[in-house]
Amino acid sequence: MKRTVGMSAAMWLGAFAAHAQFATGAKTTYTLGPDDQIMVRALHVPEIPDRPIRIESDGSIDLPLVGKIQAAGRTTGNLESQLSHDLKQYVREPEVSVELVEQRSRPVSILGAVKTPGTYQLHGARTLVEALSLAGGADADAGYLLRIARRTSQGPLPAPGARLDSTGQFSVADLNLEQVMDGKYSAGSLLVRPYDVITIPRAKMVFVIGEVKKSGGFVLHEAEEISVLQAVAMAEGLTPTAGAKNARILRPQTDGDGREEIPVNLHDILSGKSKDAALHPGDILFVPNSASKSAALRSVEAAIQMATGLVIWRP
Repeated sequence: MKRTVGMSAAMWLGAFAAHAQFATGAKTTYTLGPDDQIMVRALHVPEIPDRPIRIESDGSIDLPLVGKIQAAGRTTGNLESQLSHDLKQYVREPEVSVELVEQRSRPVSILGAVKTPGTYQLHGARTLVEALSLAGGADADAGYLLRIARRTSQGPLPAPGARLDSTGQFSVADLNLEQVMDGKYSAGSLLVRPYDVITIPRAKMVFVIGEVKKSGGFVLHEAEEISVLQAVAMAEGLTPTAGAKNARILRPQTDGDGREEIPVNLHDILSGKSKDAALHPGDILFVPNSASKSAALRSVEAAIQMATGLVIWRP
């Protein structure tokens, strides 16, 4: 049931002045995070205590009437709007203000090919390698580069090749992931700062499936493409039952809709009678069994399904 609040002119003026005192300040664009301290004031809602509230580690706050609500990831203005909406079932015209009392959140975003991408809180000084460990480290299909971006307001990024992005608001550096992780690169000991964004792009890969000794996805190093012979070598060669003359390359179409099938005679390529063919990132080389009545797969989708979940091999 809504509360009907009756007020004398003097009481209204006093309440309006109190509200104006904390509501007329410029709203910050700062995004709230865990451990931040905020003050929530709501006129005509005495149940909400007039004291600082700490945002919990899961990003929530727990308020009377409203209950548990997500605060992390919002600005103070956005949180005000949400609380005003939630309080309308109790107060006819809720007047809500949220003020950042103390900034304690120190988030760093770790994205891309890592085990558990997301935003993590820094507790104490953390090196780049230590920060990556928060996300479980690099995933199997991680590429060979690591990119770190830092707000220019946080100071210069002390990494080789650091440069400003197109907006001029971030300093960006691309580092060799393998060298960072194995400690051969001084950048691995670079101290991460709050609001840094660490990204590991996923690697470009080709897949070799069917009658080969080591099926799987093969990570491409710096090269944009490899040859069919190189892919067969990575797969440790053909099995004795391979239908080498009837292999297929399944290539993603440029419009992103389906794949085209390209016949490949591995027998002639291996014997030097035909030119080698190029494999592009995302290609699937399928080698059928020689006993198969049909050289082609029943459908391209079947081959893609076969490639899903295969072991990823790195050179």
